[in-house]
Amino acid sequence: MTIADKFFQLIVEHSSKTAVIHDEKIYTYDELNEKVIFYREILLNKDISKGQIVFIISDYSFESIALFLALSINRNIVVPITTENLTEIEDRLSEAKPDWIFNLRDGDILNIKDNVSIERHNLITRIQNENASGLILFSSGSTGKPKAMVHNLDVLYNTFLQKKPRILNFLVFLMFDHIGGLNTLFNCLACGSTITIPENRRPDHICYLIDKYKINILPSSPTFLNLMLIGKSFEKYDLSSLKMITYGTETMPESLLLKLKEQLPNVKFIQTFGTSETGIAKTTSKSSESTLMKIEDPDQEYKIVEGELWLRSKTQILGYINHSNDSFTSDGWFKTGDLVEEFDGGYLRIIGRSKEVINVGGEKVLPTEIESIILELQEIEDCKAKGLTNAITGQMVVVDIVVKQGYDLQSIKSIVRNHCKLKLDPYKVPAKINIVDALAFSDRFKKIRL
Repeated sequence: MTIADKFFQLIVEHSSKTAVIHDEKIYTYDELNEKVIFYREILLNKDISKGQIVFIISDYSFESIALFLALSINRNIVVPITTENLTEIEDRLSEAKPDWIFNLRDGDILNIKDNVSIERHNLITRIQNENASGLILFSSGSTGKPKAMVHNLDVLYNTFLQKKPRILNFLVFLMFDHIGGLNTLFNCLACGSTITIPENRRPDHICYLIDKYKINILPSSPTFLNLMLIGKSFEKYDLSSLKMITYGTETMPESLLLKLKEQLPNVKFIQTFGTSETGIAKTTSKSSESTLMKIEDPDQEYKIVEGELWLRSKTQILGYINHSNDSFTSDGWFKTGDLVEEFDGGYLRIIGRSKEVINVGGEKVLPTEIESIILELQEIEDCKAKGLTNAITGQMVVVDIVVKQGYDLQSIKSIVRNHCKLKLDPYKVPAKINIVDALAFSDRFKKIRL
C-alpha cells in the first residue's frame, strides 16, 4: 500500500461526515469516495498509466478534488492549473509537457500523444522510479518566467497521516495550485473536516458563506482581509461561527492586524508561513495582536543568515524542471528571500522581502514598515510603498494611498507626511505621495509592488 493509498484510506473512514460544500450542494465523504472510484475507472479505461504527467485545469470543486485524489492513488504526477489566461496555460503546457489534460471547465480529456516519446527531466524519472505520486506547482512568475517545482506528493501526504479527527468547517480561500491551498485541503481531508469552496473570492461572498455555512476557519492574506475591512463586509453578516483566521503569503502590517482584531475580537489570528519550495511550516503566533511567530515544526528547521530566513525541510521540492537550483545551498538550505527580525523566546517577525527593499543613499527601507505607519491614520483606507529611481540617492520612497470617503484630499498629503516624520527616520519619509482610487493586487490577493 502506497502513502497515497493510506491517505485515501483516512478519507474513506470519515464516511457520512460532510466533506465538501460547493455551489449550494453538500457532499459527504462517502460521496467523495464514490467520485474518486468513478475517476479511477476513467483512468483505467483511458489507459492512463502510473508515472504519466496529468494536468487538471480547474480551481477547487468537488470534481477536481476527487480527480486529484484518483490521480495520486494511480501514482501520476499531478499539475493543478487554475489560471484562465490561455497564454499562461500554454506556457505551463510547454514547460511541464503533460501526457494528459483534464479540462474540467469544458469537460475535455486530452491525450497529448506528441509528448509520449519525450525524454523526461531526471526529477520526473526519479518520482517514476520511486513508484510514487508527484506534484508540479508553478510560481506566480511575478519576477520572471514561472518556476516549475517538483514535489514528491507521497512525502507531502505522509505528514498528514497522524492527524486526529476534527469537526470543523474550513473555507479554502487559497487556490488549488497554491501550496497553502493544498495544505488546507490535505489537512481537512485527513481530519474529516468540511471544505467549503467559494464560487468567487469577493469579500461579501466570503462573509456570506461564513454566515450561511457556519465556517470556523478562514485562511487568507493581509491584502484580502483589508479589502474586507474597506468594504465593511465583516459588518454585514453574522460571523459568530468564525473561530480562527490564518494569514500569510505576504507581510502583515501590525496596524492592520490590530484593526482586524478590534473588528473581530473573538477570533484568533494566527500567522502561517511556508513556501512552495519547502511546504507549509507549523507555526505559533505570540498572540492575536502580535506579528511575532515561532516556527515549531519537526519536519522543518530554520536559520537566519544576514537577516534572511533559510529553511530546510522534509517536504521540500526535489528541484525545478526549468530553472537552476541556485536558491538552494549545496547542503539543502532554501534561501526564502524573506527578511526577519529575531526576538527573545525564539520568536521571529517577517519584515519584508529582500527584493522589495528600497535603497535610499545606502540606507535600507522596508515598504511594509512605512505602510504600517500610514495605515495608523484614520483617513487612510489602504497604501503601498515602493522605490523609484533617484539620481542623487539611488532610490526614493514613493507611496500610493487610498483615502477614505469624506476626507479632504487637499490636506491629506501633508497629514501623511507629517505622521511619517513623527514615526520614521528622515530617509524613510516618502519623497512622493500619490492619491489613487485603488491599489493593484494579484489574483492571489498579494500587493503588486511594480
